[in-house]
Amino acid sequence: MVEVKNLHIKYKDQKDFALNDINLKVEQGELFGLIGPDGAGKTSLFRILATLLLPSSGKASVLGLDVEKDIYTIRRKLGYMPGRFSLYQDLTVEENLQFFATLFETTVEENYDLVKDIYIQLKPFKKRKAGALSGGMKQKLALCCALIHKPELLLLDEPTTGVDTVSRKEFWDMLAHLKKTGLTIMVSTPYMDEASRCDRVALIQNGRILSVDTPNGITDSFPYPLYQLKSKEMYKLHKDMIESDLLHSAHIFGEWNHVVFKNGNTMEQLVDYLSFKGHTNILWNVIDPGIEDCFIERMIL
Repeated sequence: MVEVKNLHIKYKDQKDFALNDINLKVEQGELFGLIGPDGAGKTSLFRILATLLLPSSGKASVLGLDVEKDIYTIRRKLGYMPGRFSLYQDLTVEENLQFFATLFETTVEENYDLVKDIYIQLKPFKKRKAGALSGGMKQKLALCCALIHKPELLLLDEPTTGVDTVSRKEFWDMLAHLKKTGLTIMVSTPYMDEASRCDRVALIQNGRILSVDTPNGITDSFPYPLYQLKSKEMYKLHKDMIESDLLHSAHIFGEWNHVVFKNGNTMEQLVDYLSFKGHTNILWNVIDPGIEDCFIERMIL
């Protein structure tokens, strides 16, 4: 469905590549996630796939069509939801949906079954202007408009950014339902926890792909035992740990520090060192790595 080979893009006002030698494939029917922080290159890649931006070099194809040569054919087969809400804010929910259906020479009625489960939640607000909707409802309307012409591929660029936790879960539940219809979906997100909802994910940072695998494949590849540790003075604990020269890495995750040892050092050595530094009530245990642990580890390499 999507194939990218040795793709680069460089903006005129930047010294470095925004995308640097990107290679990936997305198979038909996949829910594929592009995971990375702001500025990693996610939007640049999605804009190229949506035929809104030309690459500096390399090749990209969507549905077997070249993104430079087959622009208008791709656009008719693609559903694209940009990161920023881009619908007409002075049109109502109903008017926006009808407008986008008309653009693709179809009707809401013809493809209503595809958006019905989402539109039911919007129906009580169908006469409300889009600009007056909540963040979660705006995203649902944008998703309806991206689906109304029955696309073969759906591109969603950071669809849950700025949306509350409940709305985020509802949105991903909707994507899981759409996937069951056979629709191929690519979604980008800065939220590492959303990676587990995808069939496969690509971790991206500074315009480079760090890893492409299933969520379990990525976490299973973490190369070290991982520990979490905490005490009463978390900031001082972290500062003292990174000054100890016992650790390969230490990162704060909420109320815990996640730590990896180097050179065969042990937790007993670390606890003795921290006790010498005046720390008390030190709690620790071995944990399984998460996607964020793996992402950070690949950034260090």
